[in-house]
Amino acid sequence: MSDRGAAVREGNSTADRALAILEMFSHERPVLSARELAAGLGVARSTAYRYLQTLVSAGYLREGADGGFQLGGKIVELAEVARGRHHLVDLAAPRMTTIATRFGQTVLLTKLVAGTILCVEQEDPPAQFVRLSYRRGGQMALNAGASALVCVAWLETARLDALLREHTLTAISASTITDEDAFRARLAAVREDGYVVTRGEVDAEGMGIAVPIFDPAGSVLAGLSVVGLQARIPEGDVPSIIDALRDASEGAAAGLDLYSLSR
Repeated sequence: MSDRGAAVREGNSTADRALAILEMFSHERPVLSARELAAGLGVARSTAYRYLQTLVSAGYLREGADGGFQLGGKIVELAEVARGRHHLVDLAAPRMTTIATRFGQTVLLTKLVAGTILCVEQEDPPAQFVRLSYRRGGQMALNAGASALVCVAWLETARLDALLREHTLTAISASTITDEDAFRARLAAVREDGYVVTRGEVDAEGMGIAVPIFDPAGSVLAGLSVVGLQARIPEGDVPSIIDALRDASEGAAAGLDLYSLSR
């Protein structure tokens, strides 16, 4: 039992128990079961599960397909607030604004975080009145459209295998890929092309165009995407959007290289 857990039994407040649950996670123990968390709190599993479901609903925890719990995207969002803006956001945001203004569409920066896709940053064009499912701070499934696919397509096989064991491929729309073999084939095609275009895989009338941003070590750090309604993105604009996203991705990656060398 942790010192925090002992303090919780004395204070017995909801806030203390929620904090105690979050503090049980570590690099060595990124996934915990309800039984382990209940033992750490010194309460019945049914009692612990009520706290867990509250934290899951708020985005602070995420429950895997195997019943294990891990930290959710809200934790990452708050960590970045505490540190100040993430360096990648500083590099990407002005480029995203340029693309949003040029094409009149929303531009997203997304990352794979704890088995889900987190929207880290969002830039809307002037007079944007279209509301799509992806929003800043929001989370989506691994298989949910272009903004997600580029974040997972370059994962090492072992890590992808682990994610697919822990997380169900969720049907967000009628066009979302939920068959594992089809999903793996789609990821292979994304790697081959270096970009992805999706239609109707998140919002039935929506469209996504995305490219990866590679970190200095050559791994995918994030995805950069344009999202909008299919009817408002002319087919003839798609190649230009891909080129603009690639230029922005390469510019952000170059900035990350310089940042890493300066540290």
